[in-house]
Amino acid sequence: MSTPSRIRDEERRTRIHLTFYDRIKFLGLFTLVFFILVWAQMADNPLLNFKDGVSQIYNSKKWLAGLFVVEVVRQLHFALAELLAPYHGIWQRYFSFVDRVTHKISDWNRYRLSRTIKALLFVALLAVVLGAIYKETPVRALFYAPKALWSALPLLGQLLFAVFFVLIQFVAIFWFLSRGGIDTYFPDDIRTRFTDVWGQDHVLNRIRENLLFLESPEKIEEHGGYVPGGILLWGPPGTGKTLMAEAMAGETGKPFVFVDPGAFNNMFFGVGVLKVKSLFRKLRKLALRYGGVVVFFDEADSLGNRGIATTGKAYNKDTTVFDSPCHGGTYFSDNSKSLIRNQFVAGTAMGGGAGMGTLQALLTELSGLKKPRGFFNRIVRRALGMRPKNPPKYRILVVMATNLPEALDEALLRPGRIDRMYRVGYPSKAGRIRTYEGYLAKVSHNLSNEEIDKIATITPYATGASIKDLINESLITAIREGRTSIIWSDIIKAKQLKELGPAEDVEYIDRERHAVAVHEACHAVMAHLVRQHMNIDLATIEKGSDYLGMVASIPPDDQFTRWRTEYEADILVALASLAGERMFFDGDNSSGVSGDLESATTIASFMEGHWGMGSTVSSHASNRRNEVGAPGAGKGKDDSGKEIRVALADRIENNLSSLLNRAEVILRENKNKVLALAHALEVNKTMTGDDVKAVLNFEAGPLIDGRPYGNEENIAAIVRYHEAAVIAHKEHKKPEISLPAIK
Repeated sequence: MSTPSRIRDEERRTRIHLTFYDRIKFLGLFTLVFFILVWAQMADNPLLNFKDGVSQIYNSKKWLAGLFVVEVVRQLHFALAELLAPYHGIWQRYFSFVDRVTHKISDWNRYRLSRTIKALLFVALLAVVLGAIYKETPVRALFYAPKALWSALPLLGQLLFAVFFVLIQFVAIFWFLSRGGIDTYFPDDIRTRFTDVWGQDHVLNRIRENLLFLESPEKIEEHGGYVPGGILLWGPPGTGKTLMAEAMAGETGKPFVFVDPGAFNNMFFGVGVLKVKSLFRKLRKLALRYGGVVVFFDEADSLGNRGIATTGKAYNKDTTVFDSPCHGGTYFSDNSKSLIRNQFVAGTAMGGGAGMGTLQALLTELSGLKKPRGFFNRIVRRALGMRPKNPPKYRILVVMATNLPEALDEALLRPGRIDRMYRVGYPSKAGRIRTYEGYLAKVSHNLSNEEIDKIATITPYATGASIKDLINESLITAIREGRTSIIWSDIIKAKQLKELGPAEDVEYIDRERHAVAVHEACHAVMAHLVRQHMNIDLATIEKGSDYLGMVASIPPDDQFTRWRTEYEADILVALASLAGERMFFDGDNSSGVSGDLESATTIASFMEGHWGMGSTVSSHASNRRNEVGAPGAGKGKDDSGKEIRVALADRIENNLSSLLNRAEVILRENKNKVLALAHALEVNKTMTGDDVKAVLNFEAGPLIDGRPYGNEENIAAIVRYHEAAVIAHKEHKKPEISLPAIK
């Protein structure tokens, strides 16, 4: 059943009903004037009672009663036209010429004419009232009104002061609370340019387009387009989002307004709304004065999300943009992706926000820049029957930055508010090289171009902020050693400090130090032999807060896809610790392999059930979501003569067992290399990837000479020490021989 449409005015058989206010407004006005005149009459003659006063005013002001009667008749006419269709039809038939004449005038002129007539009527009634009070003619009484108002000003001033004194106590508080968190930088204060932003050229090129439209809007407006007014910069912390926004203001020569992320968080309701309105008033003034302004909202996710704030719903991790490389999530490291998928869902989505009404006020201001502004323009001009002037074109470029774009409200990101969204990810290797060169140019150093290239290679997820910090830490290291120029060893020491933190001040007992060294050496040797898609970054046996030792690897190139052989190599590296401990310690192994087994099992699970790298094709995640069950988890109806398909967990175990045996074979073939690297770790504690490679290849490294490990006598001494360490391990005592010195 369809709902009928609202009837058109020309199709109505009766007149449109008037509101109650329109019915009584003139009747009420005439009644009020009448009784004011009665009051004035009684005030002049205290002996006059109310009945006689009414009688006298009625006899002397019959025209007022006539107006009252005319208005009553007019309202009766309207009421009959609203109720009786024949009456309305007759009136329209014989008196419609009145409407035709009036409609020849434009709507705006009719509005102004009606306002003028009403104003004259009000002035006439006011003159009558003043004439009765002053005992003068109405015209002369109008000229007495300013004098009376002037004499009453002292009393009115006292009343206004009393009201102001009461209100200022509350208004002042909210005024001061609404001023903080917003900093304005004028063109002379900003020295940052696009040349100061390194490693993000692809984003800067797109931003230049927006600035071109901001400086020369006619290039797009004269062709019927509009100037984009908002930019969202999203990406991991430290990638240069704030620096880009500052450079925008520096390149355009416009004021730069920085909005603190906590500016809209207030304990009083409504203060955030006041800050938003105050902010945009300032922006409009700056835009008119300087021809444009750039406003930057840092950590825009603090503004909140209306849907989450009201419903309390969490994000669905299956639909997040970070799960799909097509939406730009590939710049995250594996650890970052894992954190986002597993912890972001309930971490930042619930609650939060800048306070009730703040986001709504911001959305209103972003959409209301074309509305008439100013008290005189909107109120006074309308009161005088004048059309308000259209507002000027405010050149306001809104820039927002966030690490969590999905926390932003969808209404904020629609076209017309935030028009363009740019991902500011981790810089490429070429971008990292330019960034290192930029910061190294500010300090004294002795690094070659090849070494700068290597720094960029061994820091794949470095941001502009982390690169700056690394160079600064390297300079501190050099100064600590009595130098003012950075060398390669300073870079390595600073990198180890930033990635691993300061080592704990503990010393392993001899047999435990050897066990940890063998454990990490197995990882490093396996990584060196089978994992070609990664390079060893460093190896250490120095105890950290949550590890006894570690081998870290980095990709030599920027890579966005992974293959089955690469994942198998990762599993081999993870299982090398278990295979190595069992091989070198006569079947025994430590609890330190638990993390390695967890990593290997996780990768194998995804290979078998998600990535199509196992014995089945179907996706375990899809089957589980659709309540189908795991692939291969059940038997067929007829299993005779057929091999029963192995369940998912069993297939994962078989794959891991096969790879474990393979890892044991590889380590057994390279037993001496493992022991050689373990010895180097015991001596040096922390080694770079190049030094690890030098020891395994028996060649000279940047910091460690690996050539002595190719000597058979040295290897024999290392083997004897290992055998003594194994006996000490079994008997829980100190090895009978000391760690041999290699020359």
